[in-house]
Amino acid sequence: MRKMRWVVLFLCFLAVAINYIDRANLAVAAPQIEKELGIGPAQMGFIMSGFFWTYALMQMPFGWFVDRVGARIALPIAVGWWSLFTAATAGASSVAAMFGYRLLLGVGEAGAYPACAKLVSQWFKPRERALATGIFDSGARVGSALSIPLVALIIDTLGWKAAFIITGLFGAVWILGWVVIYRSPAHGDMTGEKDVVHAAPAEDAQNNVTWASLFRHRTLWGMMLGFFCLNFTNYFFITWFPSYLVQTRGFSLKSLGTLGMIPALMAIPGGWIGGFVSDTLYRRGWSLTAARKTCMVGGMLVSSAITLSALTSNLYLMLACFGISYASLAFAGASVWSLPGDVAPTPRHVASISGIQNFASNLAGIVITTFTGVMLSLTKGSFTIPLVVAGGFCLLGAFSYLVIVGKIEPLQVGSAPIAARYPSLDIDRDSSPTSAR
Repeated sequence: MRKMRWVVLFLCFLAVAINYIDRANLAVAAPQIEKELGIGPAQMGFIMSGFFWTYALMQMPFGWFVDRVGARIALPIAVGWWSLFTAATAGASSVAAMFGYRLLLGVGEAGAYPACAKLVSQWFKPRERALATGIFDSGARVGSALSIPLVALIIDTLGWKAAFIITGLFGAVWILGWVVIYRSPAHGDMTGEKDVVHAAPAEDAQNNVTWASLFRHRTLWGMMLGFFCLNFTNYFFITWFPSYLVQTRGFSLKSLGTLGMIPALMAIPGGWIGGFVSDTLYRRGWSLTAARKTCMVGGMLVSSAITLSALTSNLYLMLACFGISYASLAFAGASVWSLPGDVAPTPRHVASISGIQNFASNLAGIVITTFTGVMLSLTKGSFTIPLVVAGGFCLLGAFSYLVIVGKIEPLQVGSAPIAARYPSLDIDRDSSPTSAR
């Protein structure tokens, strides 16, 4: 079982990587699609936003679904759904059809992160959770990085429609591997025979924790606002960044697939380092609150460097600013995605809280795609305003995690946290003498 948890984590990493390849392929193909459909940046921004509408709206229902049926069933269902509509996008011949397929893509992709966060909470203890989260979350940067050269190569060789068909097939291969390899952890929530993450509290206690009671906590609202700000900047890289390089910086498809990968490549170790630092601080005696907030706030502050990319004409300095920003977002993201497991009042609410915070964060996808498209139309192709606004949201996100998010501990239901009222919940109390939760 101890070995299996790393296999499970690797499968989560692959699922997230495929998830991001399938959502980012449109950004790479956007210039070609605009020409074929005869549309402008405002309409392309509208098409890009379609994914985020359903992706955001389905986060909470999918989180509830994951908590009810389990990630073992929910994750392959999600992968199969989004892979089907990735491939189907190749048949779109109008703005309406393209928008519709992106809506359907978002429905399936909504299940990836709640399911992966649930799996990490089941297989890893809190003192290991941020690093595990950083590893599976780095699949997003790997997917983003691979999507640029991979999709660009397919488009250059076979056309943009083939790019959607081929990337859609990746999910079918993943599902086959999942069915063959995955095994559930013993007793539902274990990292091994001696490493129990937590035992399930009494059934009535789990059933009495309603969604309405979760929204009474300031911490949850701070998580939602902070993640909205993080993803406002993060989704610029997933949507408009390739167009920025092509239209503003004059990149070709070839240079897009080489130099254009630099920010995403920098972000991959950023997530690993962020998880390692957060867990290391916690193991060395910092409170969980201090360990998580240090990484989240620090990462968000540094990520505001994205604004500087609009203020320099030097190509490599511009890419460095983008890379620092993207890596810092990943650095913070490892702790951000650890929060649902850290604050969930019961094990059955980890995916639900993941879905709630990810719902808020993906509203940012709607805003950044539409806002950037409109600004490009109004300013005749200038990305300056969107990049400045993105930097401002990074600062707001740092404020949210520092001030609005409270102590990182299981949310209280009634007069005391579940962990306190049910001592069988072993939440890593022996990790350090001063690790106040």
